[in-house]
Amino acid sequence: MKRIFPNYSYGPGPRQNCWWDETTQAPDWPIQSGELDAEVAVIGGGFTGLSAALHLAEEGKSVVVLEAETPGWGASGRNGGFCCLGGSKLKPETLVKRYGEVAAQAYEQAEVDAVDLVAELLARYRIEADTHSKGETVLAHSAKAMKKLRQKGEAGGVLHEADDLPALGLGGTFFGGYTTPVGFGLNPRKYLFGLAAAARDQGAELFQRSAALDVRKTAVGYQLSTPLGSVRAEKVLFCTNGYSSEDFPLWMAGRYMPAQSTVLVTRPLTDVELQAQGWSSNQICYDTRHLLHYFRLMPDKRFLFGMRGGLISSPKAEAKIRKKVLRNFHVMFPAWSQVEVTNVWSGFVCLAWDLLPFVGAVPDQPGCFAGFAYHGNGVAMGSYCGQALARLAMQQPAEIPLPISTPPRRFPLGRWRRALMPPAYALMALADL
Repeated sequence: MKRIFPNYSYGPGPRQNCWWDETTQAPDWPIQSGELDAEVAVIGGGFTGLSAALHLAEEGKSVVVLEAETPGWGASGRNGGFCCLGGSKLKPETLVKRYGEVAAQAYEQAEVDAVDLVAELLARYRIEADTHSKGETVLAHSAKAMKKLRQKGEAGGVLHEADDLPALGLGGTFFGGYTTPVGFGLNPRKYLFGLAAAARDQGAELFQRSAALDVRKTAVGYQLSTPLGSVRAEKVLFCTNGYSSEDFPLWMAGRYMPAQSTVLVTRPLTDVELQAQGWSSNQICYDTRHLLHYFRLMPDKRFLFGMRGGLISSPKAEAKIRKKVLRNFHVMFPAWSQVEVTNVWSGFVCLAWDLLPFVGAVPDQPGCFAGFAYHGNGVAMGSYCGQALARLAMQQPAEIPLPISTPPRRFPLGRWRRALMPPAYALMALADL
């Protein structure tokens, strides 16, 4: 594999001390060996891959999932657990200008449909994933940001002035906020393993430590080599997102950008500590910074806080970004500066140059499809794209909005595109002032 970050990024270091690992035991998938035949091979066992596998298996298709590591190892098992609107980083007016009003509305509906899909899967398969929150709240970090919230408030949501926040249990130095009724929080690991159990019950075969080392075209489909065996399949779905490779498939080279996100979790907070900060809400929240913070009080009263950042990958850099997220947490929630933080970890979100998710066919490789670039909103959008990939593989109408089905352009600088990130982050930090 040809990856653009150092090997440390893809090892155990960044995910050490991940809180979700302590909440539920991972299933013990077998290691693929010998020769297998399937109608569809899925590469990657995260939200996208398991959603695709489940929807394929529900239709009676034979499907094999090849996970290179262990269940929940990647972004799906270490993210913040926000099931909410998102997936694109384009402004609505830019989306309209680029694709037209109808296509922009279809994309916006897809974001809602993605959240609804997760809720429907949780209910249908009775997955207990510690869900909470009625919608999602964005909190203004400055007066200028609050002015923009007032200007773009939409029907269906609720605008909050600064004086409204204490009564809502949203204590802090915020200038107001806005709540959309769509979205909720969950335990991403429990949701992921619930999808896995449902897919297996429907007949999907799931394998761990079974990286697809090679994918070769055959007369009737594709042959995938693994360390101990091989899989013959008619169709192949690439569901590796931020942990993708430059040569797998070659078409993806330069079309995705991994970006680090770091999360911490505190011990359970007492009622006195919650009152001291003025925070009692179970809303999933984020702030209006370009380099945003996201946070929520979970059902067990632990507080989760995360942020974007971390442009260099090494043990030293990981220690530095963990200190930074802790420092930002204490600045935003000073009453909890002495509260023990029990867990801190990092993982990759995935960006696209066009700032939109993609799901569709891999050009010049008939029968191959890919889904990636959820811009930090993989719970909902990854699940949605997995369903879309399943429909594409079955040649069913997928009804994918044009902005998502349009193949993404490559980043400038090719394998050296990480060099674009420091100046971009510096500009965003200035815009956040």
